[in-house]
Amino acid sequence: MRLLIVTQYFWPENFRINDLVAELARRGHQVTVLTGLPNYPDGSVFPQFRADPARFARYEGAEIVRVPMMPRGAGSLRLMLNYLSFAVSASTMGLGRLRGRQFDAVFAYEPSPITVGLPAAVMRAAKRAPMAFWVQDLWPETLQAIGVVRSPAILRAVGKLVAFIYKRCDLILAQSHSFIPQIRKYAAADSRVEYFPGWAESVFDMQHAIAAEEVPVKPGSFNVMFAGNIGVAQDFPAILAAAEALKDHAHIRWLIVGDGRMGGWVADEIKRRQLQDRVLMLGRHPLDRMPSFFKHAQALLVSLKDEPIFSMTIPSKLQSYLAAGIPVVAMLNGEGSTVVRDSGAGLTCAAGDHEALAAAVLQLSRMTMQEREVMGCNGLAVSAREFDRETLISRLEAWIEQLRLADDSPSVSRGAS
Repeated sequence: MRLLIVTQYFWPENFRINDLVAELARRGHQVTVLTGLPNYPDGSVFPQFRADPARFARYEGAEIVRVPMMPRGAGSLRLMLNYLSFAVSASTMGLGRLRGRQFDAVFAYEPSPITVGLPAAVMRAAKRAPMAFWVQDLWPETLQAIGVVRSPAILRAVGKLVAFIYKRCDLILAQSHSFIPQIRKYAAADSRVEYFPGWAESVFDMQHAIAAEEVPVKPGSFNVMFAGNIGVAQDFPAILAAAEALKDHAHIRWLIVGDGRMGGWVADEIKRRQLQDRVLMLGRHPLDRMPSFFKHAQALLVSLKDEPIFSMTIPSKLQSYLAAGIPVVAMLNGEGSTVVRDSGAGLTCAAGDHEALAAAVLQLSRMTMQEREVMGCNGLAVSAREFDRETLISRLEAWIEQLRLADDSPSVSRGAS
């Protein structure tokens, strides 16, 4: 199939869409990616891209078509302009750069913002191709939960934008079961909505990983590792409060691998709370290096704020954690917490409960290695059963093929579905 992937974020940025594109291309599909300039999460365009953009014109057999956009920078205003500039640029310049090209389907990847759906809808109409939309983040609910938007009028306007986009989708994919009722609030009554979770990327081969040299060796330490975005949603105030509560337990270390908009605040708080020996910030590293960092971890930490919207979310890092075969400690509510608890893959506590998080970490540190190995094996089992990469991508292939075949029917039009 000739597939057009519309995504604001793409390689060399680290997002699951990279792995999906690579696998679709490996399976023989002709994949074109319409995306922007790599600038996440620092907010400025990657220096290596600026130095040689031609190096980033293809990825694992897929063609990359990039359009200009305003980098994220710092602050909410710059972030909104970043979202809007990509939507406008991809809808106009992207359309021009793809002039004369035909596609069998359009696939949009939406970890946030929802505005990525606008150029996808434009491509759907212009190319007369069906559109699938993978929802990783619910708008406007997330905007309200993290405090980016507080105005009821603006939230209502965003809700109308969401409805506009959803009603132009031929297939909407929800990353969790809990997302489906929320999506249906804005979608057309006859919209097709399917559960489609994420998976662990193929790089998570812990058996052959070599421990990262960047992590200082401390004999006898119990390392709790957080990997990923350091943002408002991840509730670092609660994480640091738990670390502070365990300050007198010298064997417990907290290792943070990643970066994000709250990275500076976290670094300042570590100093203010005098946690420099207990909490180590190891910076951002490529996805393919994550197994080498996980080699140092006795537990992997996943957290989200205590907000209703986040209880519906399965954090994208959770699938990678489970596939690593390392116990998970989850400070979550809702569906993500249920996956960990019901599978026996680790310990859970309520979102925002730093005291319970500290107790869970302490409990894990006092378990025998054999007890923790059982948890890791349970994680591997649920990963294979519920989040298998080959199975999920094959399912997506079949759905897109169904859309393509339905689109060949004379009765199908490209108006709002």
